Amino acid sequence: MASNTKSGMVERSGKAAWLTHLGMVIGIAIVCFPIYLAFVASTWQQQDLIRPPMPLLPGGYFVENYSRALLSGINAPVWRMLFNSMVMALGIAFGKIVISLLSAFAIVYFRFPFRNVFFWLIFLTLMLPVEVRIVPTYEVAANFGMLNSYSGLILPLIASATATFLFRQFYMTVPDELAEAARVDGAKPMRFFIDILLPMSRTNIAALFVILFIYGWNQYLWPLLITTDPQMNTIVMGIKQMFPSGDDWVDWPVVMATAILAMLPPVAVVVFMQNLFIKGLVETEK
Repeated sequence: MASNTKSGMVERSGKAAWLTHLGMVIGIAIVCFPIYLAFVASTWQQQDLIRPPMPLLPGGYFVENYSRALLSGINAPVWRMLFNSMVMALGIAFGKIVISLLSAFAIVYFRFPFRNVFFWLIFLTLMLPVEVRIVPTYEVAANFGMLNSYSGLILPLIASATATFLFRQFYMTVPDELAEAARVDGAKPMRFFIDILLPMSRTNIAALFVILFIYGWNQYLWPLLITTDPQMNTIVMGIKQMFPSGDDWVDWPVVMATAILAMLPPVAVVVFMQNLFIKGLVETEK
């Protein structure tokens, strides 16, 4: 009787797992099918796409279409827009992390007047996203001559109250004995920061890097305002400008090839850093 009960539990568990996996596969298929259609469209010629039915298998123009997209594009070469987006995303990610690490370190380990007031002032900037302060930010960037430049794309976006808060919370969990031991050994504050705190923060840094890289890569409104030169367009701006307005003709294979190329860097960052990303979200190293 007991063996029948156990076998029934295992059988029900097996069925539940099978249904769970089936649901996951269906969900992945629904999410990935539009991406697959975009890839298929990027491997055919224009006349093959505008004549129904749309092909569901890849065509033979992969090299030709992707070469045209990378080297010429529609408004600007896609390789140039990918490079601009890469510089902007890396600059924003590294800038936010470095500034947040140092800000949190100063707030937690240094004693100065109104320390908590300054922290909460930083935290209150979460209530003022870029869209709210975009006019004065643009005016400051223009006065400093940062239009159509990488500094203009990056510097106004590198402060991060969220990252500062997360690093502050992590530093507050570090035992005080570590700081005392470093002080007894004669380590300066920056030596303590570089040799002890920074290695302990590596998984948190990795998790934030993935999030901030994707944040920088997907920026549209700020690059649209700060750049007027097509050579400074980011890939998100380029894709938007490729879509037709009214009855304009559009080269859909090149547009779809550009969309596929635009997805590759963020996907590569997530894939290569997924282990550190997950550890940074679920673990706290001490």
